Amino acid sequence: MPKIRRGNFVFLGWIGDHSPRHVHVYCKGRLVVKWDLENSRAMKGRASKKLRKIIDQLIDEGLI
Repeated sequence: MPKIRRGNFVFLGWIGDHSPRHVHVYCKGRLVVKWDLENSRAMKGRASKKLRKIIDQLIDEGLI
């Protein structure tokens, strides 16, 4: 997955990374949340409502 920028957030994922399928979300260079895409929950950190909305949009667009 390429680096995706939305708002103040940067989304990163790696092909072949460990399960479950997830994305790392950064803001200002700091990890905000490691989001489990398979189970729709945080693996590490917390996702605000705004960030959850952006994640849902990126999923709907097929970008993550």
